[in-house]
Amino acid sequence: MNKFIALLNAAVAQSVVILSLSLCLPTAHADELKDISQMADQGQTAAAIDKLNAYIGNNPKNAQALFMKGVLLAEQGRRDEAIKIFTEVTEKFPNLPEPYNNLAVLYADQGQFDKARKALETAIKTHPSYATAHENLGDIYARMASEAYDKALQLDTSNTRAQGKLSLIKDLFGTGNKTTIAAKEVVKTDAKAVVAETKKTSAEPAKNAEDGVNEAVNNWAQAWSGKNLERYFASYGASFQPAKGLSREAWEQQRKERINRPSKISVSLANIQITLNDSNNAKVRFKQSYRADGKPIHTTKTLIMKKEGDNWYIQQENASN
Repeated sequence: MNKFIALLNAAVAQSVVILSLSLCLPTAHADELKDISQMADQGQTAAAIDKLNAYIGNNPKNAQALFMKGVLLAEQGRRDEAIKIFTEVTEKFPNLPEPYNNLAVLYADQGQFDKARKALETAIKTHPSYATAHENLGDIYARMASEAYDKALQLDTSNTRAQGKLSLIKDLFGTGNKTTIAAKEVVKTDAKAVVAETKKTSAEPAKNAEDGVNEAVNNWAQAWSGKNLERYFASYGASFQPAKGLSREAWEQQRKERINRPSKISVSLANIQITLNDSNNAKVRFKQSYRADGKPIHTTKTLIMKKEGDNWYIQQENASN
């Protein structure tokens, strides 16, 4: 189930934007922002925002810091302030799609679907291959259609065509009375670098490969968070080697049980580092925060990725504390 449509139908006041950031920053800056991020992960959100404000005061053009502030404000339910920050990011860095995408999430949470639609269309215009924005835009259209059919039924309760179309949308997107995933899991970005605009270089093919790896990794995390087993298992290649000598069948059964057991799951990634061995093989290392009906568990994870056809798949998965 798509996270974005869950937000639209849950309309829960405490929903937040969870983001994956992969940034190219000087080490000192990266370390300082990493410390602030860790404070937030430990529940010290207010103190983290105070530190961010001081950091932004000295670095007003730092996209990552502004972006992080928007996330933390959203976590505290300060949506109007978060919208203001993400709007500022779009003004300073108009070619970044993620801020538009997150504005759309916040607008949708307020029921401002037309604004959400326009924000997503802008995200797609700046980055046509940004899959998350395309999917979310489809969900926005579905929600708008649902409201229109609902209105039609209010005006004419005997309108069987509208009833049929409304039922179809509810069946397709799970827009009934119960929410199938945690409202807190709203949208993840594709973890494309939230950095100041840089000049294009001759390394464009490598950048495209990294984009593909980023997208694959974040689709995997989204599927896990959404308990979408079909998408989750599809992220693993045919030659995937489970740890501890498990067979693929035994591993899948184990994963199904562990994913289905908790009522909700949250998986967020940070500090994603991609090493391309060649155009078809890559190693991805990142910090993973996993929460399932309790406190988050933080681990460092390494994925060995291989490109098959046009897509990247996980071949090996290793975790350490």
